[in-house]
Amino acid sequence: MSSSLPLFRKIGIAEGISLLLLLGIAMPLKYFADLPEAVKFTGWVHGILFIAYCWLAYMVREEKSWPFKMLVWAFLAAFLPFGTFLFDKKLRSDKPF
Repeated sequence: MSSSLPLFRKIGIAEGISLLLLLGIAMPLKYFADLPEAVKFTGWVHGILFIAYCWLAYMVREEKSWPFKMLVWAFLAAFLPFGTFLFDKKLRSDKPF
């Protein structure tokens, strides 16, 4: 059985990008250019990526026997702009959490 970690990292990057697009482009388009469709589409994509990220975080925790604290940090990262990028960087470091 292969690890879910590579997929988790890819989805984490995609989720982070979708959050930045949602906050930085789609929301301003909705409120300043009267284009609510931007948020509808971007929000939908972001929501799917967010759910996949959280599910995969749990799967990786089970596979890698992460401490609960690591799972909490993964979830918190999904709520913060650039959070998933920082979490990914920490995963690649020699001293993860």
